[in-house]
Amino acid sequence: TMAWAVRGTRRAMSTAARLELLADSQASDVKYLKQIFVRDQMSEWSKAPLLMAKADGVHFWDVDGKHYWDALSGIYTTSVGHNNARVKAAIHAQLDTLHFSPPMHGTNSVAVKLADILRQIAPGDLGVSKLECSGSEVTEAAIKFARQYHRLTGNPGKYKIISRYQSWHGSTMGSLSASGLKSRKTVNEPLPAGFVKVFPPTCYRCPFGKTYGTCGTTCATIVDDVTQMEDPSTIAAVLVEPIGHTGGVIDPPPEYLRTLREICTRNNILLIFDEVITGIGRTGQMFAADTFGVVPDVICTGKGLSGGYIPISAMIASQRIADAFWGDPATNPGFVEGHTFEGSPLACAAAVAVLQEVVERDLCANARTQGARLRAAFERMAARHGVIGDIRGKGLFLAIEFVRAAPSKERFPDATAFGLAVGRRALQKGLLCRFDPHWIAFGPALTSTAADIDAMADILDQCIGETLAAL
Repeated sequence: TMAWAVRGTRRAMSTAARLELLADSQASDVKYLKQIFVRDQMSEWSKAPLLMAKADGVHFWDVDGKHYWDALSGIYTTSVGHNNARVKAAIHAQLDTLHFSPPMHGTNSVAVKLADILRQIAPGDLGVSKLECSGSEVTEAAIKFARQYHRLTGNPGKYKIISRYQSWHGSTMGSLSASGLKSRKTVNEPLPAGFVKVFPPTCYRCPFGKTYGTCGTTCATIVDDVTQMEDPSTIAAVLVEPIGHTGGVIDPPPEYLRTLREICTRNNILLIFDEVITGIGRTGQMFAADTFGVVPDVICTGKGLSGGYIPISAMIASQRIADAFWGDPATNPGFVEGHTFEGSPLACAAAVAVLQEVVERDLCANARTQGARLRAAFERMAARHGVIGDIRGKGLFLAIEFVRAAPSKERFPDATAFGLAVGRRALQKGLLCRFDPHWIAFGPALTSTAADIDAMADILDQCIGETLAAL
């Protein structure tokens, strides 16, 4: 038989099938980097490309053998650490029985087992899951779920989604439309209609010029004002991250989510928590809903659910809401949503093992313990350097905001991009964290030890001092 052999700029017929694989040492060659997109501008990134080759625990090594501390769990994903023996064993065992099942005809037993575990760990009566592959897919599914629910229950005019500026809910068109991050949104506009934004609860820099304690929590009550102005009969859901990420880890005041819950209940609006980052122990409880003591109608989770092993996410809905999708197929089609790899038996096996690790090793408690240790390290840095204005977050999801002077909250000039300078210096010294012009965030694995936290914090401390000295 004739087959294609591929190399260079031309495809040629061959009598033997072969695919040539690059060596790791070749992968950083710019001619090969031009064949792949990454998140940065390729012309700049390719000058000093970062290509990982190996990982273990809270450590990465790149193709050149350089070591990095993973203070970000990849991107809040490797919840139980790299190279976790239990998760690897579960994947290997599942490979021997069933690696794929036909999603248009049903599901598989592993998916049902995972859904039952999610019911056990979710707050309130949340316990009916739609299993997807990514955070973008699952928040998009939640938007569809809210609209279809209202249609099934006699309120087809309820279609609008209220979300927040500075939020990030995903890259698909629906989840992107709900997002409020201009750097990612504007380049894709115009976006679909039906999405309304409000300001986030950025207490450190209140968009209403108020001070917490005497503000009446305007950031929450304005959601009710917007609902009334838009018309409650048109609002399907309020979609928020309990702790917003892309705005600099926006930690809301204690009553904020409780107020949203009351507004949604009173106006027959679904409250959706995007816990793609905060779910599965990240904030020191299984879900941020538990951390704040507020039960939404829907939780979207991902990232840490997979442990980074095989992509999986879950939309977990209230039983009361989910019951509306159970009925006569002549008038009720069920939840109309699906993807090829939904409920993948391999991904579900990995997720079950991840959750067993989190529960049986009490990694939520470790997130609280190590999170307190990390916060204390940040506080020492703030006292030492005088350029940390705020420390935000819960558990092992923490950020610091940089300012020229803490009392005034004055930021460094945009041209200085102090946070970027610190983050890039940290990367050079072997520390991977999340860095923006004005803030840096840590989100290490829930398995992190005190020694791990101290080592990561020490590098950041050194980088802040060196960056200040270089100004």
